[in-house]
Amino acid sequence: MADRLLTVLGCLFGAAGIGLMALAAHGKWPSIDYAAIMVLAHAPALIAIVAAVRAGLLHASLARPAAFLLAAAVALFSADVVLNAMTGQRLFPMAAPIGGTGSMLAWLLVGVSALAAKR
Repeated sequence: MADRLLTVLGCLFGAAGIGLMALAAHGKWPSIDYAAIMVLAHAPALIAIVAAVRAGLLHASLARPAAFLLAAAVALFSADVVLNAMTGQRLFPMAAPIGGTGSMLAWLLVGVSALAAKR
């Protein structure tokens, strides 16, 4: 079930990224580009993490939580960037830096899960 949810999240990130790119290109908010890039870069990454877990290249009990952390962190970062671009408001203080830091930690955990994999 976790793998299916992560795959769906990856697909939603892909769709959201395309929409954000369109907003950035055709709207009055070019800084939304940063959110679009972040979301689009991580859409296939979430799906790849699922595939790597199933292939035994990543330790599942580390990689799956890392993937969920990655999804949450990217969503937090991107939502804050979009909200700020469109309204001048923030989700909450330090939302984007917390999301960015969370995504870096998630990637490090994915790396650790590769080292811990039995294969």
